[in-house]
Amino acid sequence: MGVDDDCCATQLLDGDGNFNMVGLENFAKTTKFVDCGLSYAVVAIMGPQSSGKSTLMNHLFQTNFREMDAFRGRSQTTKGIWMAKCTGIEPFTIAMDLEGTDGRERGEDDTAFEKQSALFALAVADIVLINMWCHDIGREQAANKPLLKTVFQVMMRLFSPRKTTLLFVIRDKTRTPLEHLEPVLREDIQKIWDGVRKPEAHKNTPLSDFFNVEVTALSSFEEKEELFKQQVAELRQRFFHSISPGGLAGDRRGAVPASGFSFSSQHIWEVIKENKDLDLPAHKVMVATVRCEEIANEMLRGLSTDEAWLELEGAVESGPVSGFGKKLSAILEKYFSAYDAEALYFDEGVRKAKRLQLESKALGLVHPAYVTMLGHLRSIALETFKNRLEQLLNNGDGFAASVKTCTKSCLLDFDQGCADVVVRQADWDATKVHDKLRRDIDAHISAVKSAKLSELVANYEGQLNVALSEPVESLLDAGREDTWPSIRRLLVRETEAAVSEFTTAVAGFELDQANVEAMVQGLRDYAKNVVEKKARDEAGKVLIRMKDRFSTIFSHDDDSMPRLWTGKEDIRKITKDARSASLKLLSVLAATRLEEKPDKVEKILSSSLLDTSASTLATRDRSIEASTDALASSTWQEVPPKNTLITPAQCKSLWRQFKAETEYTVTQAISAQEAHKRSNNWLPPPWAIAAMLILGFNEFMMLLKNPFYLLGLFVIYLLAKALWVQLDISKDFQHGPLAGILSISTKIVPTVMNLLKKLAEEAQGRPNPEAQRPYQPLAANSFKNQSQPTSSVTGSIPESSVSSNSSSIDNDVDYSSPARSTIIQEQGLS
Repeated sequence: MGVDDDCCATQLLDGDGNFNMVGLENFAKTTKFVDCGLSYAVVAIMGPQSSGKSTLMNHLFQTNFREMDAFRGRSQTTKGIWMAKCTGIEPFTIAMDLEGTDGRERGEDDTAFEKQSALFALAVADIVLINMWCHDIGREQAANKPLLKTVFQVMMRLFSPRKTTLLFVIRDKTRTPLEHLEPVLREDIQKIWDGVRKPEAHKNTPLSDFFNVEVTALSSFEEKEELFKQQVAELRQRFFHSISPGGLAGDRRGAVPASGFSFSSQHIWEVIKENKDLDLPAHKVMVATVRCEEIANEMLRGLSTDEAWLELEGAVESGPVSGFGKKLSAILEKYFSAYDAEALYFDEGVRKAKRLQLESKALGLVHPAYVTMLGHLRSIALETFKNRLEQLLNNGDGFAASVKTCTKSCLLDFDQGCADVVVRQADWDATKVHDKLRRDIDAHISAVKSAKLSELVANYEGQLNVALSEPVESLLDAGREDTWPSIRRLLVRETEAAVSEFTTAVAGFELDQANVEAMVQGLRDYAKNVVEKKARDEAGKVLIRMKDRFSTIFSHDDDSMPRLWTGKEDIRKITKDARSASLKLLSVLAATRLEEKPDKVEKILSSSLLDTSASTLATRDRSIEASTDALASSTWQEVPPKNTLITPAQCKSLWRQFKAETEYTVTQAISAQEAHKRSNNWLPPPWAIAAMLILGFNEFMMLLKNPFYLLGLFVIYLLAKALWVQLDISKDFQHGPLAGILSISTKIVPTVMNLLKKLAEEAQGRPNPEAQRPYQPLAANSFKNQSQPTSSVTGSIPESSVSSNSSSIDNDVDYSSPARSTIIQEQGLS
């Protein structure tokens, strides 16, 4: 049998009961049956073998089923079940031609396939044509009775059968009118129904609950072909719109959508072959489940490979996409709508359940892109917040006001962005991302606030450091009675000024009072620490400061002019004053006094280090000194240990070192006085001058009476003066008498020779420039270089005079030094 392009006849079941799934799917695709949804009908025909079933179907539905060749004898023509598209009938109608019953080929006892095929036809068909001969009506042993029994028996195997239309086609109608044939046929049908064994639940169920019985009659095809064709054409009209209300098709509760017909038919046949009762409602749910799942998976695969989705996903990975929500909603709606259209006719519960699964999977597929988009919006909002806040703060706006403004605007922008990415098919909530953004903003606010407050505190600490360091250092260096009161006043003034400005500056942060007070207290503590640190630094340099103070007072007069040791100065008094001033500086730096509490530091230091009577007593009784020494302690009376900069024991050690290092300065001053006295004492004493005048009166008168003696003395004076200048006798004797005599002895002869030579040259009118420079032998120069380490004026001071002067000063100012010879420098004299 060929396959026509229009009807596409296909064998659904072969004679051995094998289901042709490939052929059925090919039929569905070729005829576009899969696109019909529920708008289709299935018509099956059953009847005895060689009763003209295929001929009727071909003329009724314009199919091309294989027909029996009467000239070759009567035999089985259709094996198994064939199907074809009914040409020219709306809606789409499938014609099924079943293998004839009561055929000799299968034998008398082989009725299994007949029952299976009958049950299959009742399960899938909307209309079942029962082909029967007219002369069998009214007969007890008619050929149609076994067929009807088979139909009614298998109907009981349907767990919940649907109401099927049974159209009895009476073939080769005789002259007996149909009006008389139909009642008899219905009576025979009812008897057969009553005689069939039924389940307890359907024992009293009438035939009309299971079947719509219709009867029609056709003339003989062989004897009255034209009339047969005319009657068939009239019958064909009844199959148009057969599934519409009032149409020929019966109850369609068990109908499955066309896209699931192949799977449904295969499953029905498998259940029938396993000889199980067929639960059509459960089967319908099963078919809907399988088919809807297939459709959902197909939609999901289409979504995952959709170009628009892939492009949108790639764009989102790169950055924010405008209109993301609308674009994604449109893509999802495309596939959800396609699912709804294809699964429309399947069981509603199953369809909705599978749609929910499809939505869940599809939304799960696109959800990462949605999350990424929200991440972009959050990042943009956070970055915008940072930039706006920085800009407002740079413009000088208050911190709290700027934070409120920026937070409100950025959260509003984020919410608007979230509205743009909303996916219509999803109920996703952006609250978590919103909360994350809020936490990020709060964290940034906290960080910026901490940074700004730290910067503000650092600025004011810097101001306090500048305002306090140098003034405090200057006040401590002065070391006066009012040093610490002045420092306290300075500390209070600068601290209060800084606190006032700081309080105004932090007002814009809207901090709670406790935090403001803590920060203000921190500033006060910092200012106090600056003073204390500076005091400790100065205390570490106290010895240098004391020596500088001593040197300044000892070496300068009241007008701050350098002191010249002419012999009239009271070195004892000057030394005592300088040491008192240095001791005052030590007492100032011994402890910090930022609180107005009196102490006895200065009194203890003065009584222990400057009081001569105490020193004398200490010399007489060392054991008493050890027990009553006020400086033999590590703390000061009435001074907390934290305020102590220099302990009493350290003060004593420092004073001892100070005295040792300033001893040389005092000794230099004493030596300078002695040298000055000797350098100004060239004339003999007045009594010697008077004696010379009295005893040399006669010689003086002789000189006055004889001018030549006077002239000779004058010439001798000039020569002596010239030698004095040329030999520089005063300079040579500065290094001592012995050195002066040795130096003059080496220079006297050359110098006299130079003078004579010069006089001779001047007498001849030829001055000698070499003679103008005094001759200085190498030995003399070397000696002078070795004997001038640091000064140009030297003098020899007797050891006894130095020792006596030093002892007299020490008796008044508690100062002692060993007697020694000292070379006095010109700088010391000046």
